[in-house]
Amino acid sequence: MIRELISFPALLSALILSMTTSIQAQEQTQGTQISGGEGSEPVVTGNWQRIGYGRLIDNDLFGDGDDRWRTGSIVSSRIYARTWDGHRPDRFGELLELRLMGQVISPENLQEQAEDDRNFVGNLSAGLHTHFQKGQTEISLGASLELIGSQTRLDDVQEAIHDLVGVQGVSDEVEDAQIDNQIRPTFIGELGRNYAVANLGVLRPFVQLRAGDETFVRAGADITLGTLGRRELLVRDPVTGQRYRTMYNSRGVSVVFGGDVAYVEDSVYLPSQGPRGFKSRRHRLRGGLHWTTDRSALFFGLTYLSPEFEAQDEGQVVGSLRLRWAF
Repeated sequence: MIRELISFPALLSALILSMTTSIQAQEQTQGTQISGGEGSEPVVTGNWQRIGYGRLIDNDLFGDGDDRWRTGSIVSSRIYARTWDGHRPDRFGELLELRLMGQVISPENLQEQAEDDRNFVGNLSAGLHTHFQKGQTEISLGASLELIGSQTRLDDVQEAIHDLVGVQGVSDEVEDAQIDNQIRPTFIGELGRNYAVANLGVLRPFVQLRAGDETFVRAGADITLGTLGRRELLVRDPVTGQRYRTMYNSRGVSVVFGGDVAYVEDSVYLPSQGPRGFKSRRHRLRGGLHWTTDRSALFFGLTYLSPEFEAQDEGQVVGSLRLRWAF
């Protein structure tokens, strides 16, 4: 009954608007402004300020060239804090991230819904996360609301994009078979620690827990060769595991590699049994290149995603892209 009475999109918009308005009001009336803005190390004193922004686009057309399964997503992060000295604060709630994300998951064939293939689903989410540090351990904790199903209108968005590029879109049969509308509160937590690798870079093992739309525990590691991440906050993309930048305080070229294994307990996107049933174990392997100058930055990465359901006969390669250019 509550779900029928409350419009989630309206509630979500009101939440984001109230947060943004409150923070902007403080920025205008109190505190010291960020010096340099995006592209230089922020130094903030006083009240809440936006100290960083990042985003990442994933699409399998950048990878294996197909249009299937984990086919496309975009995630963006806005970082707020009272102070930033190049390191995470040591207290919960002192550095906040507002994360917005949209993704499309689809069957292999957009024209015909096979009985053993996964169903189409659109997903929009908004989450609030905090990043802090205890000793040498980096901690990220957050919660999001996941809007799932045709209510997201992402099937219409994909149809419009396909029409624009002149390829066939999603058929009525596939749209009619998409996952039912629902809302899932979701918790995400991660622990990680950095270890210097000689003078070459950093090794960062991590463990992650997600409970809500999908419930799993994940463990893995990332290796960075180069200066990327020094005095910056990096945020993990949910689909590929690539860590994207929200600040740009290092220059030059850096190479990243990573991998992880997840043990899955539940997934709203897949049933528990049958040919569409979720696999209890998933793994990802990824690599990428960061290139940064004083006025521009580019990231391109590739990630292999292992099969996620029983009848999926092969994995897929998804590409990730972030381009930043200061005119």
